[in-house]
Amino acid sequence: MNTSSQTSHPAPQRAGLATGRGPLSEAVLSSLRTELPPAYESEAVQTSDPWGEDLQLALYLLYELHYRGLEGVDDSREWDPDLLRMRQEMEARFLQALRSDLADGPRTVQDAFDPLLVEPVDLSDSLSHQLELDGELWQLREYAALRSLYHLKEADPHLWVIPRLTGRAKAAMVAIEYDEFGAGHADRIHARLFADLMEDLDLDPTYGHYLEEAPAPLLATVNLMSLFGLHRALRGALVGHFACVEVTSSPGSRRLAKAMRGCGAGPSAEHFYAEHVEADAVHEQVVRREVIGGLLADEPELEPDIAFGCAATLLLEDRLAEHITSAWHHKRSALRTPLP
Repeated sequence: MNTSSQTSHPAPQRAGLATGRGPLSEAVLSSLRTELPPAYESEAVQTSDPWGEDLQLALYLLYELHYRGLEGVDDSREWDPDLLRMRQEMEARFLQALRSDLADGPRTVQDAFDPLLVEPVDLSDSLSHQLELDGELWQLREYAALRSLYHLKEADPHLWVIPRLTGRAKAAMVAIEYDEFGAGHADRIHARLFADLMEDLDLDPTYGHYLEEAPAPLLATVNLMSLFGLHRALRGALVGHFACVEVTSSPGSRRLAKAMRGCGAGPSAEHFYAEHVEADAVHEQVVRREVIGGLLADEPELEPDIAFGCAATLLLEDRLAEHITSAWHHKRSALRTPLP
């Protein structure tokens, strides 16, 4: 066979190992580098800050083994029993904190989603609204660098729920994900569109490039969908997370598209959010009626989990928005290290 005419495809990009932020993440990093079991005490997990830099980075690194892997780490470590045991303990700590903070949260789909279907009159707490009104280019660049850890794997963790669904819910979920992955066109995959946005903003679109700069509130938003996606027992929560993102995406994307246009960020930067205005408006209807409706028809006992997934998503998004706006209010970077 003549191979000279065959197209060469680069190997998938992997995230780097980053720098440890405490004993738990240091234990994970040391184990990944040496292939020895992680050296940690269970008490250190139980007493750690569930929202803190250390636990969230440790979880992020372990979850990344289930995506594209990490630079210099053998793929077999994905199912290393010692790493899985440590991950399980940290997940329990994370879930405990989420359930504690949402002890008075919604228990039904109606209570969780009805407030999201009407845009509030007061948008002063909305980060996308603030960026639309008076966002500056440096703020949009920081926002994109932060969000890259999510958007460069956009829709990937939600695929894990498809084998766990049946009938209407499965068919509708596949239809939405087909759109997320470009409807058969590689250049239209939403993660690819976000990489184009980053290039317009003079950012590095390499997968996982800004992990070192990402603070704990951002890591927690990505870890949440990984946690829900990897556990069949949390399939309802993953559907709740996915539905929450789709329901809230269109209005925020409209504001961010306007912000990008107002700052002269570039056509690709504007296009990413403009694409989500129309697509997610359609997805919102499908996910509520068919994915959630179909899942509840098959497994009505999962309704509290769907509501929990939605509420947990909003909780962590609010924490992230508070982190970003507080940093900017005090004239600081929202990243751990400011962009050049």
